[in-house]
Amino acid sequence: MSTDFRPVAFMLISTFTLSFNGLIMKFLSGSFSTEVLGALRFIFPALIMLTILKFSGWVVPDKTNRRPIIIRSLCVVGSQLSFITALNSLTLVESVVLFSTGPLFIPLLEKLFYKTPIQAMTIFNLGLTFTGVLLQAGSTEGVNLRPELLIGLAAGGFNAMSQVSLFKGAKSTLPAAAVNGWCFLLAALILAPVATLNVVQSGGQVLHHNLLLPDASALLIAALLLLLATCTAGTQMFRAKAYKLATSSSELAPLIFTNFLFAIIWQVMFFNEEMAWNNVLGISLIILATLINTFYPRWVQRQHAAKQGPITQS
Repeated sequence: MSTDFRPVAFMLISTFTLSFNGLIMKFLSGSFSTEVLGALRFIFPALIMLTILKFSGWVVPDKTNRRPIIIRSLCVVGSQLSFITALNSLTLVESVVLFSTGPLFIPLLEKLFYKTPIQAMTIFNLGLTFTGVLLQAGSTEGVNLRPELLIGLAAGGFNAMSQVSLFKGAKSTLPAAAVNGWCFLLAALILAPVATLNVVQSGGQVLHHNLLLPDASALLIAALLLLLATCTAGTQMFRAKAYKLATSSSELAPLIFTNFLFAIIWQVMFFNEEMAWNNVLGISLIILATLINTFYPRWVQRQHAAKQGPITQS
């Protein structure tokens, strides 16, 4: 039995920094427009990762690696813009849960682009997810399907597109810092013209009054941006390190959901927001669907392997 706890430790650090990213972006979402925060969200982590890459050995993507990086950059831009927009109206936990629905959309995308058959369990999980969204949209006056819920769900969809494009693309020989560094840099360049236009239209105003940080100085905002960049780079690097050291991806799969736990802790600590029963039930159904989507196929494979075992023995 393996006693190497490094993969678990690296994965926990990765999910912790990922949830911390959401907390920082929740605070910063009131200080910048969506486009400006999105551009800043990408450029600083890109500079950190590419600087690390420069000292470890500069690697430039070749023709084989450029296409998946470009496609993933476009998907990452859509995902982050949707996530930031949702943060302005939803609670931190709601935004994180909707963003994390990405794996549920992967089978649909694979069916659309690669004609992969859709399993009945996938339909069931998607049904649970949308039931959870409808419950979150409910109130004493009935169901009000708020746009921000659909925008949060779009963040999960774009997240799925990012994963599919990266997985189905050419096998990358680049290190993790190169793949993510170039992807984030390209995403920042894509958003730069839109962010610049937004600043020009607002009369050159970059910072806005933030209700969550009413007394924040420019120095504090800069410190939060630096912390966001560090945590973003850390999330990518630590997760890549965890998967490199692990014997299988299923070994670390349960730890991905600690992101939800950390997000709940941040909301309890920093935000005085009470959640109604329908919100709690809706979030629980979405999490349940994501858990089933992750663990049910592995359980089926183990059952199949157990039945096949005695037959293959001579």
